[in-house]
Amino acid sequence: MSRGPFENIAEAAQVPVNLSRRGFLQASSGAAAGAFVLGFGLPTRQARASDAKSPKFRGTQVPAFLEIRPDNTVRLQSPFIEGGQGTFTAMAQIVGEELDADPETFIVENAPAGDEYTVMDSGMRITGGSMSVRDGYAPMRRLGALAREMLLQAGAQQMSVSVTELTTQPGYVVHTGSGRTVRYGDLAHIAMDLPIPDPATVTLKDPAQFRWIGKPVQRLDIYEKSTGKAEYTIDMRVEGMLHAAVQHAPRLGMTIASIRNEEQVRNMRGIHSVHHLPGAVAVVAERWWHAKRGAEALLVDWAEATPDAAETMRVMPADFSSESYKTHLATASGKIDDAETRGDTEQALKKAHTVLEATYSSQYVNHAQLEPPSALARYNADGTLDIWLPNQAPDMFRADMAKRTGLDVEKITIHSPLLGGFFGRHFLYDQANPYPQAILLAKATGRPIKLIWSREEEFLRDALRPLAVVKFRAGLDTNGYPVALEVISATEGPTEGLGPKRGKDLDPSALEGLTGKAYDIPNRRIAQRYVKSPTALGYWRSVGNSMNDFLYETFLDEMADKGGKDPYELRRHLLRGNKRLTTLLQGVVDLSGGWKRGPFIAADGSRRARGIGMASPFGSEAAAIAEVSIEQGQVRVHEIWEALDPGSIVNPAIVEAQINGAVALGLSQVLLEETIYENGMPRARNYDGYPILTLDHMPRVHVKIVESGEKMGGVGEPPLPAIPPAVANAVSTLVGRRIRSMPLSRHDFQSS
Repeated sequence: MSRGPFENIAEAAQVPVNLSRRGFLQASSGAAAGAFVLGFGLPTRQARASDAKSPKFRGTQVPAFLEIRPDNTVRLQSPFIEGGQGTFTAMAQIVGEELDADPETFIVENAPAGDEYTVMDSGMRITGGSMSVRDGYAPMRRLGALAREMLLQAGAQQMSVSVTELTTQPGYVVHTGSGRTVRYGDLAHIAMDLPIPDPATVTLKDPAQFRWIGKPVQRLDIYEKSTGKAEYTIDMRVEGMLHAAVQHAPRLGMTIASIRNEEQVRNMRGIHSVHHLPGAVAVVAERWWHAKRGAEALLVDWAEATPDAAETMRVMPADFSSESYKTHLATASGKIDDAETRGDTEQALKKAHTVLEATYSSQYVNHAQLEPPSALARYNADGTLDIWLPNQAPDMFRADMAKRTGLDVEKITIHSPLLGGFFGRHFLYDQANPYPQAILLAKATGRPIKLIWSREEEFLRDALRPLAVVKFRAGLDTNGYPVALEVISATEGPTEGLGPKRGKDLDPSALEGLTGKAYDIPNRRIAQRYVKSPTALGYWRSVGNSMNDFLYETFLDEMADKGGKDPYELRRHLLRGNKRLTTLLQGVVDLSGGWKRGPFIAADGSRRARGIGMASPFGSEAAAIAEVSIEQGQVRVHEIWEALDPGSIVNPAIVEAQINGAVALGLSQVLLEETIYENGMPRARNYDGYPILTLDHMPRVHVKIVESGEKMGGVGEPPLPAIPPAVANAVSTLVGRRIRSMPLSRHDFQSS
């Protein structure tokens, strides 16, 4: 099969070409031999925020540089990590639009660590929070426009004409008078030595002229992934490499007391060595299966955590259970921190015609991503360290490695291959990452080490989405409309859960989805009672919204029932005056063929009902309707309609794919997923004990993308949070009782 513009890459790379001074300096960035490199940007001194006279243009300071090759292919180093969400394709569309280069000609790679690749206004460089496209949109457009301007100037020199006489066609500079054309690849050597334009002077394309932005451009990684050519950390190999597997302590905080059969394991076939690590023991071997078999064979006596261990790490009690912890959260007392207040909620509750109280809860969940955690570490003869690992924040990881090893950050090179699914799994979680172990083993053995956690070890050490118990109180007026709402969540947020102690500030991620709601309730109080979890906590797709929108939106339906209101009509009432959300709500209703709550009898004879849910995560707005039935005591979801308003989009095909993926994960958590702890340990250590949604239970999904023209929001996470409440609300309507917790598989619907 022909690969079009990529066919001749290997051949082109063999062509000897003299590089200019700028190309020479940038050749160390991994440019292919024979390629011309174009780096665009401002000197650091001109980009400082403190310089009021000079605007700050992130993404133009030799980061994300373009390599324009002799065969007219374009290599782009993306500041955002590709993990299946389509970021590489979107970056190629954005840069290619302004560069006037077909995205199909792009080769996009994860950029290395380095401050010069930071394009986010926050000053961080992370792939998460559905920020990649919306934060990369402006700087990547500017990067492409800078490149095009320099190529036009190079074309003017080559053709001996004024730059005003030139324009571009995809991959070519064109002389408008004569029709003469010159390929970008033939001009790059001239462009490299030209002065870099001031980004403020470069005009961006009129969106009305967009050729690729807003179009369903095919994913760039389809070929590699469909043929198995795509490489992940787990696939990486280097010369002299050994493999490692670990056995973790059954509970956080425990240490090795003794190993009863260490010598026997050292003498097993293929075993290189056995190593004691903090909270784990590792076996190193020539092959991973030998290492895994050795690690599983070790008979380890584990010692309980020392009394002072909790000062520096999470410690799991031997008697901990998630069920008893939920009871503890429901009965906890102590300080309550307000996150959002309006009016006088307490007085409004006292004066309300009707007061409704209810307690809701969410569950711990694993990330359960396809690729288990792995890391490949290699110390080099010159004292530098190379490490390959799936990650969402290379600069944060490199800084942490510098602290652990004592090396300068410049001596540490992080390689960031494709991620095999992440959903927030690959952030800097202290006790839930394999790279510290890989580094220690590489230093101890003097050999490169590839460490892979087995699925069982991953389930034991995953950083979980928090568990929360939320108490609601609502006051209704004589007409059944809410006039007051108090929400108090007992939980620990994922950001709070990154360290052993809570910081001084309230964690917004603990309450997002409870806070920031657009419903016009005149008196409200949203607050948190902080309760520390002994489990390692982390970010899960859509973070706090993934659980809190379920809690809020299902209670909103409960308020509607108490006040004698239809839940759709109640939402319309509470959103009156909000044109954007009213339009979105109407859009999802129209998509579903009109609001029909039920219960009703479907064409196949099944008894069904519909539920609705809304969410406003990560700068976007979502509304969903679910249609469900009960089959043999279990919930069956037949249809999902979802409308998403992210303001504007780059690739509608990727947006629709992201919505479908988010729907699947949202359904999986509301129907099935739950991490249950007993005796301080998770009950499930693999997928046989941790069911996830299977293809045969995936409903039909109908998508409506609404481009309101508002500021661009996220796409990857926003579609998820509206799904669980839509399903739960439908089930509550169908069975005639309120659903106040997930997953629904724990509820008995046999008699329904």
